[in-house]
Amino acid sequence: MKEIPIDTRPLFKPLHHKLMGLLQSLDKEDWNRQTVAKQWKVKDVASHIIDTQLRVLSIQRDGYYGEQPPEINHYDDMVRWMNQLNSDWVSASKRLSPQTLILLLESIGDLVSEYYCSLNPWDEAVFSVAWAGEATSYNWMHVAREYTEYWHHQQQIRDAVDKQGIMSREFFYPVMNTFFQALPHTFRAVEAEKGTVIQARITSKAGGTWYLRKSAEGWKLESEATSTPVAAVAIPIELSWVLFSKSIRPHEIMDRIAIEGDESLAKKVLEMVSVIA
Repeated sequence: MKEIPIDTRPLFKPLHHKLMGLLQSLDKEDWNRQTVAKQWKVKDVASHIIDTQLRVLSIQRDGYYGEQPPEINHYDDMVRWMNQLNSDWVSASKRLSPQTLILLLESIGDLVSEYYCSLNPWDEAVFSVAWAGEATSYNWMHVAREYTEYWHHQQQIRDAVDKQGIMSREFFYPVMNTFFQALPHTFRAVEAEKGTVIQARITSKAGGTWYLRKSAEGWKLESEATSTPVAAVAIPIELSWVLFSKSIRPHEIMDRIAIEGDESLAKKVLEMVSVIA
């Protein structure tokens, strides 16, 4: 089997165990702390994680669609529907105690990991990664997208209660590497000369550097620069995941972003959104 560009399958189980340790360490006040997801407290985010994992097992593993979506003609239609599903679950789960939420997560976390590990990475995924501009996706990209969701919701909780632990190279870099698959789609309407290269860097050893090059076919993401970048942007690691999951917007953090070269191209990188939003 050919090499998998981003293989996040082995990370779900250790990330799940870290989530369990985190939730079991929280006190009553912690569960009510505000997260960067403006509508949700810590308990709401934990409830949402349960919802997404139950949907993985029911829809993806078991092929059970208990609720049919409305007519979806545009990306915005899908966003509205997903937001409504998320809101409905979080509202209903307010009647569940933190202890019950932990019990539910303990019972399903490893099952989700096992399901992802059972997939052929090169088969067509049940859902495409729309924010990367893909009409169809391979399983490896779909699973990587699911990993970013699981990671960033846990990080929302950790950030709210000031308990770090997953901003390491092992857990963080695959998130950013997946997020940056959306960069060519972000630049799809941007005109530039063939061969133009843009550099994007996430600071710290856990981060990395990505290059976007304009070819005859369009913008392509690359791991190395083929020529001197005409624009470069450096984003602090603590802002990167919040920015690309749309919990903050570029204008709120411009004073903390380092830009060199063509300012308009560099700022366009900051508009990338790598979640359904």
